[in-house]
Amino acid sequence: MVSAGWAQTAKPAGDSGSDCKQSELYCPQIIERHKSSVNTDETKEPSLEVTPPIQDNSFLVEEAYNQEFGVVQHIQTFQRLWNSKDWAYTFTQEWPVDASPKHQLSYTLVSLHSGERPETSGGVGDLALNYRYQLLGSGEARLAFAPRVSVLLPTGDYRRARGAGSTGIQTQLPVSLVLTKKLVAHWNAGATIVPHARNNSGARATTFGYNLGQSFVWLVHPRFNFLFETVFYRNEDVIAPGTTQWSSTLLLNPGIRWAYNFKNGLQIVPGVAVPFGAGPSSGERGVFLYLSLEHPYRKLPKE
Repeated sequence: MVSAGWAQTAKPAGDSGSDCKQSELYCPQIIERHKSSVNTDETKEPSLEVTPPIQDNSFLVEEAYNQEFGVVQHIQTFQRLWNSKDWAYTFTQEWPVDASPKHQLSYTLVSLHSGERPETSGGVGDLALNYRYQLLGSGEARLAFAPRVSVLLPTGDYRRARGAGSTGIQTQLPVSLVLTKKLVAHWNAGATIVPHARNNSGARATTFGYNLGQSFVWLVHPRFNFLFETVFYRNEDVIAPGTTQWSSTLLLNPGIRWAYNFKNGLQIVPGVAVPFGAGPSSGERGVFLYLSLEHPYRKLPKE
């Protein structure tokens, strides 16, 4: 399984926007929401009294805020599940397209290993090319909605359970809502279709899948957050030509993240979580590691 937060970003805001910004939803106060603690016009050392809050990706749940214009984000995640012995590493890079910013492009590279194939080593998985549109709100709004569509390219070896064996399409509907000054919530609903998926023996069939997610982010401090996520995945696997079988995964994922802000505009956000299974995944447990680097690459045009 790969983190759902393919189109997120880290940001700081003004003052007690720490909860708002965190959810990318908006701080019900005065917050200059920037996807990172970055000022793209001029870099200043943040004061201790107005420390910009973390406005970063969640781990397995996608937040509904596009990247700030002029700021690029590099996101790395690593997840290891002990019972299934699956592991996955992802690298995502997010680029804003316009100054609004309404449009965002990103890509996700994956390296993974399936515990079902213990005789194989890890390797390259399928590549995701992502587009997100900020349909409602922003990091300065209480409510935000940013639908995403992704093309999944079959760069992984399906014979070693590293890919679907065919091009697929994925959609995601992330919603973010600021509940209180210190609490932000996120909801996800998405679907995936692969018209000509293959199993390791080469049998083909059309597969469908859907995912649901929900998370709470507690803004303990502008630079320190507690997160609690719940994600559910239900997917079809090819078991014979034209024949598929459903499987389900339910994970709870408590974690923490914290931020380091630098005078040159760089923000580094490490995070760690401990996913564990429930329901169809009872007994599963693992570890999730997160690292985000965000920095300006250009200055905003002056009006």
